[in-house]
Amino acid sequence: MSEQQRITCEIRDNIAWVRLNRPEKLNGLDMAMFEQMVKTARTLRRNRSVRAVILSGNGDSFCAGLDFKAVSKNPKMIPRVFLKWPWTKQNLAQEIAHCWRDLPVPVICAIHGNCFGGGMQIALASDYRIARADANLCIMEMKWGLIPDMSGMVTLSRLTRVDIAQELTMTARQFSAQEGYEYGLISRLADDPLAEAEALAREIATKSPDAIAATKYLFKKSWKADTWKALRWERWVQARLLGRKNQRIAMKNGLAPKGTEPKPFADRSSFR
Repeated sequence: MSEQQRITCEIRDNIAWVRLNRPEKLNGLDMAMFEQMVKTARTLRRNRSVRAVILSGNGDSFCAGLDFKAVSKNPKMIPRVFLKWPWTKQNLAQEIAHCWRDLPVPVICAIHGNCFGGGMQIALASDYRIARADANLCIMEMKWGLIPDMSGMVTLSRLTRVDIAQELTMTARQFSAQEGYEYGLISRLADDPLAEAEALAREIATKSPDAIAATKYLFKKSWKADTWKALRWERWVQARLLGRKNQRIAMKNGLAPKGTEPKPFADRSSFR
């Protein structure tokens, strides 16, 4: 399989379907996967027609984590993904997960099979995680004498308690998506995560893309902030929405008589 096929991306009805495409290796992360995934996220960020992203994996698993055999064959890989340029805020290892959190549109991760290590951190950086109850999860880095270093410290702290995060990290034990749901790491369980993800994405796509982007931005900036800081962000973000084209369309649609065909929204603005 060529490097160009590590990640596939198809856009249909304003929804981007992004798939990890290394099924013969359970979508293990090699250098090409790192580069292609970040490139895909950067491309989607510039595409204002996209309203939501569905992130999934081809084959038997979502992602089995870092491919250590690929690392052993490419000794330059670790420095390339770990070292950070002085003018950037994150290295490539962190960006491969955090790039989904940085997108101005919701990212819905559909999880099946194994979701280990780096794959788990990619899933945690999405906005919603829909999984089969029998999916197998693991924060696996401790097995290799390492810590989660792909933005896991940012996302774990927003999703679960510190004692749960520490126990899962320190033991590197495998746990089911059912257990992950109880911990707050999984948003919902479904027999068909992809179908559930598509239903959610289509519902989101019917709303103002500016308001959706603003909501994601607002929660990112104000979640767990002190009261006065959160109130300031509310005012500032709302001021940027009021009177814009998509807000006016939403008002007209909301006031239209029942049964009236809603007016379609324009592409998302450059809201960030």
